[in-house]
Amino acid sequence: MREIDTMPINNQTLQLLLIALVALAMVVQAIVLMAAVAAMRKAAKSMTDKVEEFRSSVVPLVDKTRELVTRIAPRIEGTIDDLANLTQALRRQTDDVQAAADDIVSRARRQAGRIDLLLTNVLDALERAGIFMADTVQRPMRQVTALMASAKAVVESLRNSSPAPASRSQSGHGPGDSDMFV
Repeated sequence: MREIDTMPINNQTLQLLLIALVALAMVVQAIVLMAAVAAMRKAAKSMTDKVEEFRSSVVPLVDKTRELVTRIAPRIEGTIDDLANLTQALRRQTDDVQAAADDIVSRARRQAGRIDLLLTNVLDALERAGIFMADTVQRPMRQVTALMASAKAVVESLRNSSPAPASRSQSGHGPGDSDMFV
């Protein structure tokens, strides 16, 4: 420590040295700050240029879109109104068609019922007529058939009784067998 004492540094020199260091640090800090400000200005200018470039390309597109919407809006509203009217007209026509279809179906059902009743009556009448005809024709036919069978039996009986009694005993039939034939 004595060697340090050889160099006499007084308090004022030390203060002066510290002030110089602080001043130098402030100058460096000011230079760094100025460089940062310059970089920020350059970045801000670059951003401003890019925003202007973007704006210059987007603004015409927005203007054209706005003009298009302004021109088309009345047409779109008119088309929407027309579609609403068309929808209402179609609903009314659909209701009319449905009512007409319901009317046609109900009339067809009534007519089908009438035709069914008419055909049932006709078929019942045909059946009654068939039964009447069968009774009317079959009863006399049975009577005629019965008369013919009895006439045949009488003729056979007369034919068989006259010739010879021996032939009856040879045939193996008795005297009443031919009368039984119908």
